[in-house]
Amino acid sequence: MSVPTAALESSICAPLPVLGQNVTVPLVTGGEVTYAALDYAASAPALQRVWDDVAAYAPYYGSVHRGAGYLSQLSTDLFENSRRTVAEFLGCRADDQVVFTRSTTDSLNLLAAAIPADCQVFVYETEHHASLLPWRDARVTYLNAPRTPAQAVESLERALADRDPYGPALVCVTGASNVTGELWPVKELAAAAHAHGARIVLDAAQLAPHHPVDIAELDVDWVAFSGHKLYAPFGSGVLAGRADWLQAAEPYLAGGGASRKVARRADGGVDVDWHTTAARHEAGSPNVIGVYSIASACKALTEAGFEGLVAREQELVGRVREGLAEVPEVQVLSLFGDDAPRVGVISFVVRGWNSSHFAAALSAEYGIGVRDGLFCAHPLVRTLLGSDPQDPGECGAPDAEPGERSLNAIRVSFGAGTPDEHIDRFLRGVSELVREGARWNYRTEDGRCVPDRGEAAQVPDTF
Repeated sequence: MSVPTAALESSICAPLPVLGQNVTVPLVTGGEVTYAALDYAASAPALQRVWDDVAAYAPYYGSVHRGAGYLSQLSTDLFENSRRTVAEFLGCRADDQVVFTRSTTDSLNLLAAAIPADCQVFVYETEHHASLLPWRDARVTYLNAPRTPAQAVESLERALADRDPYGPALVCVTGASNVTGELWPVKELAAAAHAHGARIVLDAAQLAPHHPVDIAELDVDWVAFSGHKLYAPFGSGVLAGRADWLQAAEPYLAGGGASRKVARRADGGVDVDWHTTAARHEAGSPNVIGVYSIASACKALTEAGFEGLVAREQELVGRVREGLAEVPEVQVLSLFGDDAPRVGVISFVVRGWNSSHFAAALSAEYGIGVRDGLFCAHPLVRTLLGSDPQDPGECGAPDAEPGERSLNAIRVSFGAGTPDEHIDRFLRGVSELVREGARWNYRTEDGRCVPDRGEAAQVPDTF
């Protein structure tokens, strides 16, 4: 998979309107500034279009699948139409199912609960914890971090060929790294998996917001992603793909909606006839608002034109990488090298700085929100930093004081709603902090690096 460049130069589009683009935040040095949200990889701001669609529907909110009233019927139609919208967005095949979940993590745990009992799972150590950890009841082979896309394919082929016994197998791989932003050779990995009788699930949490995802074209068996990274509010996710394993598995949750018929037996027990559709794994009252918001985001991105969105994002990626390259103290983290195609996710460390201290200074002195830590991808970040697996470090700031070395990195991430000014301010902030140092003292408090001002940060009165 690659990101087109030259062919897209003429199709660059403007940033899409997002919520919070005019929010101002206080600076520790005095005054206020418009907040620069550069933590899209954690949660992207909701598109204004999505929020407007949800607000327009809210007065018509009703329970789905189990009401004869007009609002219930309307909500049911909206819910199922959203399923079709997502299927179209993902290029699903005719017999694929779209199951709505809470998040990517929930989607992959659902699939983990549905795999055959004798299934072997193959996962690269480079995965986010959402796709690294759910396979607790399976035989798991963890593959070392590859240093080229070709090496990723070769190592998978060797592992699949050597598996014993030769039975059902599942490969789990990310589409775009949540640490480096680098694109993985998904189509080639899918071909390798299928050639060895295995299936493959794509963690598209970081790919879907930045790049078209087509299940049929990539020839993957399942795709998982989250709404909150796709410019929709929290609390909704998707698992889409082949139906057979999902239909054969016990329902992920047991309860109303998953069952078609429940009857008492003469011996006092209960017989249950479970659905074979996506409803089998959607027990309970569904998150209609969350599902509709995902569908709205899918429509908004499609109508805006992914070609233009990708083109503009690649322009921003180039500017950030060029700007960081001008600061010798900055080391950008990468598996596949400088020429590897990537989305708008870039992680780095700064020589002489504790990463949490640096991120705190960007926030307090420049109004820039980035992420610091191990990004819920501990093995990958440790590998990229060349650390010993037992070195201290966790998701978030360590106990190291500002200025001390930390086993952490800084991540800047951006996307369809990022203005040019936010990128310019970020690069200026990095350059000035490295050249001139922080203008404020900082301390570690409750595991976070914060400005040392003797009082809590002021919360806006509008909260």
